[in-house]
Amino acid sequence: MEKSISILIVEDNVLIADDMQMILEDMGYSVVANVTSYEKAIEVLKNESVDLALLDIQLATEKTGIDIGKHIRENYDIPFVFITSNSDKETINQAKEVKPNGYLVKPFEEKDLYTTIEITMSNFEESSNDDENQNKSIIKNSIFVKDSHLYRKIVFKDILYVKSDNVYIEIYTTGKTYVIRSTLKDFLKKLPKKYFMRTSKSYIINVKHVQAMNSRDVIIDDKMIPVSKEYKPIIQEMLNI
Repeated sequence: MEKSISILIVEDNVLIADDMQMILEDMGYSVVANVTSYEKAIEVLKNESVDLALLDIQLATEKTGIDIGKHIRENYDIPFVFITSNSDKETINQAKEVKPNGYLVKPFEEKDLYTTIEITMSNFEESSNDDENQNKSIIKNSIFVKDSHLYRKIVFKDILYVKSDNVYIEIYTTGKTYVIRSTLKDFLKKLPKKYFMRTSKSYIINVKHVQAMNSRDVIIDDKMIPVSKEYKPIIQEMLNI
């Protein structure tokens, strides 16, 4: 391998986790962390550079590997693979909802683990290249939006928040407000997941511009933006609250 793939292991059976780490390191991979819970996994994802996450579905905590997969899908552009002893229909259906990049059933052999990782990373890289070719409106740190008869460049870091208004959205930046025809869902796909997320069905925020937060709102540019119960825990995690 030209560059060692950095892997996060989430497995609540310490013996299995340590054995998996040893196998992976013998194969030439880099294990950035080996943790047992949702909370520790979220902390690693926030502070470390992770290329791939291997997630046990059933953890000895309230939140499962599926919850971690959902968090990754919503906030990070990295692949993850579920590793579990459960192959029943209900578990598989729950796993499918968060669209894992792979699914490996215990017990497995070393060659199965290696094959799964290599195919997962290869498919992910090809998919990322396809997305890059398709999304011509995105240029590294900015996006172009139509403003009257021109297409204006907006740098991502200048976006404060975005508000839905029927079939239009209002983009509030540090210098100007833009109104374009789009859905909030479609526009969110064009923004970096690391900094942008929904707070409700009507708002997207740039977490780097959050000034304060209470039990119901975040404050950006002295504007109170409502936060629904669904998104509150994720926002608190992103803000390190």
